[in-house]
Amino acid sequence: MQPSDSLRFAAAWFRLLSDEQQARVERDVSVQQAPAGSIIERKGEPAQAWIGVLAGLIKVSVGNAEGKVASLTGVPAGGWIGEGSLLKREIRKYDIVALRDSVVARMPAATFDWLLDNSIPFNRYLLDQLNERVAQFIGKAEYDRLLDPDARVARCLGELFNPLLYPGMGMRLAITQEEIGYLARVSRQRANQALRRLEEAGLLKVEYGAVRVLDLEGLKRYGPGQGQDPAA
Repeated sequence: MQPSDSLRFAAAWFRLLSDEQQARVERDVSVQQAPAGSIIERKGEPAQAWIGVLAGLIKVSVGNAEGKVASLTGVPAGGWIGEGSLLKREIRKYDIVALRDSVVARMPAATFDWLLDNSIPFNRYLLDQLNERVAQFIGKAEYDRLLDPDARVARCLGELFNPLLYPGMGMRLAITQEEIGYLARVSRQRANQALRRLEEAGLLKVEYGAVRVLDLEGLKRYGPGQGQDPAA
């Protein structure tokens, strides 16, 4: 897969650039295959690229010396991650891992900085993305502490269908119950129970290896009192 074949369809910001800027991005961006379970970016290493998902699904996670791992968010196709580390010129504070076989784009830091210096539309896009990302993580901090597993799965799926962070994805996402469990921090079995309850509530439809959202706002609002088993 060539960058020019995929960026035009998988990167909303790319279409905002001038012809000259698009040409440089196509020249500089590299594309790699990332097998399921592989580490795309490692915590503690210098941030040298902006990371985009052209196909597949990745997760952003942190861990400690005892082997405990916490997933911070998932990023489906169309999403880009890591702009904060580039803007602050710091080391990565998290791992980026392929949850399934994925195709990943890397924009070098020099190209990222050049776009910041030369494209007002790119700056506006990035500002909107950062603002949405802050809101996302504030919401995650809340629901991780206050919501039952059903609501955590609902909110997790709501994040993955965020039209600002992952534009053009539609209302169907290829994702397994095990992958949902990783991202929502519940077991696969508990994710299965939550999906059945959300399906019964008319919020989504579970398909083979995928989820189709029927009521995105309903997923985002799903909270205490609507799920069951709050002590699970």
